[in-house]
Amino acid sequence: MDTFEKMRLLQSEMRLEVAEDVSLPGSPLTNSLPDVPSFCPADFPISTATLPNGKKIPLLKSLLTSACERNCHYCPFRMGRDFRRITFKPEELAKAVVDLTTRGVIQGAFLSSGIAGGGLRTQDRLLATAEILRKKYQYQGYLHLKIMPGAEYDQVVAAMQLADRVSINLEGPNTQRLQALAPQKIFFDELLEPLRWIEKIRQTLPPWQGWKSHWPSSTTQFVVGAVGESDLELLSVTAWLYQKVRLGRAYFSGFSPTSDTPFEDRPACSPWREHRLYQASFLLRDYGFDVEDLPFTREGYLPLETDPKLAWAQTHLIHKPVEINRAEAKELLRVPGIGPKTAQAILSARRNQRIKSEDDLKRLGVPINRAAPFLLVNGRLLQHQLRLW
Repeated sequence: MDTFEKMRLLQSEMRLEVAEDVSLPGSPLTNSLPDVPSFCPADFPISTATLPNGKKIPLLKSLLTSACERNCHYCPFRMGRDFRRITFKPEELAKAVVDLTTRGVIQGAFLSSGIAGGGLRTQDRLLATAEILRKKYQYQGYLHLKIMPGAEYDQVVAAMQLADRVSINLEGPNTQRLQALAPQKIFFDELLEPLRWIEKIRQTLPPWQGWKSHWPSSTTQFVVGAVGESDLELLSVTAWLYQKVRLGRAYFSGFSPTSDTPFEDRPACSPWREHRLYQASFLLRDYGFDVEDLPFTREGYLPLETDPKLAWAQTHLIHKPVEINRAEAKELLRVPGIGPKTAQAILSARRNQRIKSEDDLKRLGVPINRAAPFLLVNGRLLQHQLRLW
């Protein structure tokens, strides 16, 4: 079997490995796929990825092996499941990444693996692949490396010296939920501790030791909707990760049942739940919100029918709108439709003159229909704000 045929066999299940390929428009999450050249099979594991700097690139997502010795209850690659496994040698996978990049098909790669021979050995093989790419082939493209459960500190350092981004999947928000998802994994020692190491390395080792003289960002991923975890559980640990280990992003992978697994009869997670979790996560990361600000139901879930920022504003701002000419950045960020860039544009404009009209707001990029019910302009609401919904 040739290399590209192996990659094709991975495509259907790589949906579980979310890596930069999630966008957030105004509807449930979707991935857009780039055009794949004729020499690649149509069902090929390439997705359009949004990098930390906002640039979009075609990204290859691949595993070193789909063989795995762990028995995670939801995973299509779990031990004992009957399907055709594939394995790449490090040189083979590295060469494929270079070939696809040279032909203009991809501009980067996300490399993960099933666990075969233990986490240490599997991490060594991932590192060998990355070293071949960077040192033998002088590969300069984007590279996201997965940290395996059970990896050692020095392996994490090595990964951070080769990659633009590293990640380790917590999967569950705490020990109890992880045990229900993946009974062989250890929440604190195998998963949370390496995320702490990543931040320790960034804090204690000089940046020039990292790839292109800076340390990579880090991410994690949660499986959502399989074992009864609440949104409050997920977002509480997400907030902690943003604050304590400077996590770059939390990914939320809505559960989808896979045949021949213990969870094959469980219902799929609503894409709207996944969508609301992303929105709330960005409020925690970029907008100055605390977990306590989020509009959870009594059971600890976000409402599916309403954007969590809008829900907060309808409770807190509808009778106390924000004065556009006096508000600080943190107050502007609480207004629906105003993000970090728009808030800065408003502050910059105010240095020269007061904002006086709807036209001024539009020129600054403020979406009037979303923001106007919660704004005052020189002490007055805009005329067409009477209708909120």
